[in-house]
Amino acid sequence: MTTTTSIHSVAFRDPASVGVIDLRTLRSAGVSTRRAARLAQPGGPWRRVYPGVFVAQNKPPTRLQLLHAAIARYGPSAVITGIDALRAHGVTHPLTGEIHLLLPHYRRPRAEAGVLTHRTARMPEPVLIDGLPYATAPRAALDLARRETDPVAVQRFTTLPLFWGLCDRAELQAELDAGNQRGSSAVRAVLRTLDDHETFTHGQALRILRDTPLPPPRWNVTICDLRGRRIGLADAWWDEVGLAWRYRTAAGPTDFSHLALTATGTVLVRCTPRQLDETRAEVSRELVRAYTQAARTPRPKVRALHRADTAA
Repeated sequence: MTTTTSIHSVAFRDPASVGVIDLRTLRSAGVSTRRAARLAQPGGPWRRVYPGVFVAQNKPPTRLQLLHAAIARYGPSAVITGIDALRAHGVTHPLTGEIHLLLPHYRRPRAEAGVLTHRTARMPEPVLIDGLPYATAPRAALDLARRETDPVAVQRFTTLPLFWGLCDRAELQAELDAGNQRGSSAVRAVLRTLDDHETFTHGQALRILRDTPLPPPRWNVTICDLRGRRIGLADAWWDEVGLAWRYRTAAGPTDFSHLALTATGTVLVRCTPRQLDETRAEVSRELVRAYTQAARTPRPKVRALHRADTAA
């Protein structure tokens, strides 16, 4: 009787493949096509994902396994774009139903369920992340936005890489100008009407934090006392030490909430959106200094709530 122990080790010979294996790799390991088909029969230990591509488990593949399977199916010239690429670059956003692949224009692939392929004469230089080839963030966002007809969705996808600090407006505009102009008019309209203050400040803050050793903060919170009474707002909040950073919710001439925050013992860093852009190194140093100070002092007796959870 044939066991699957050795077959399982073949499938996981490359840990980065997360158990996804194709027929060519199996044959090179001495496993026949017939045996692979038997392993992937109903009730067997494997599952067939695409023709000639298997996953070494008897449960549905994860999204990561599907990405590996799609690249195995369409070959090393394929590049992952769309929301999967943006998520790989660090964007938080729900997945779309289909995996979106870019293929060289001379390829004429067979369609597979759950995979959207787009042939292009302008293949991007892939960015390798954990062994998978992804499009750059600007290209991935525009590939998403150009397929949309809903103006709200066009704006959301166009601005995602800006909001997450993965590129600036000039890089996004350059990518748009260099690509296929079909479906680009709505995207151009979005770029023309962007509110820089609202769109870019979060991305600029993220870029600054990437240059520091600080842990990730919570974003957009309301600071309350232990009874739940509002004290003030923070654009970024480090709960473990009680450090607040304000760059959009800067106090106006009649707003003294920053004084209420500091009165609780909260360490507060304040700057303007302009300082985020023009004095990044200085803001970065100030954040590190403030975090060190907050870590050395007793944590304030406050709690932070996401703004959607408060009446603020």
